[in-house]
Amino acid sequence: MKTQATASTYLEDDQVRALVNALSRIEGHVGSVKRMVKERRCADDLLTQIAAVKAALNRVTVRLVDLELRLCLTQCGAPNAEERFDTAMKALSSMLKWS
Repeated sequence: MKTQATASTYLEDDQVRALVNALSRIEGHVGSVKRMVKERRCADDLLTQIAAVKAALNRVTVRLVDLELRLCLTQCGAPNAEERFDTAMKALSSMLKWS
């Protein structure tokens, strides 16, 4: 069942599920990195896995900002809201991809 987004609960049920699933995968990945540290794995392997965790967190960040900005722009009735939103999200995605 899909609920309507409101001011206090702007995320719909399917959006919450998707974000929780992504965060659960990240949580599992962090556990794997922790285990690798305990096993004294080489730094190259650890850094590769940490970069993957960081990229996954950035994807969650982008998705949250996407949802929030889209809601704000469309509810405020900003002129060219979709176009402005797409431009802002491309810039944010690009920034987080390389950070």
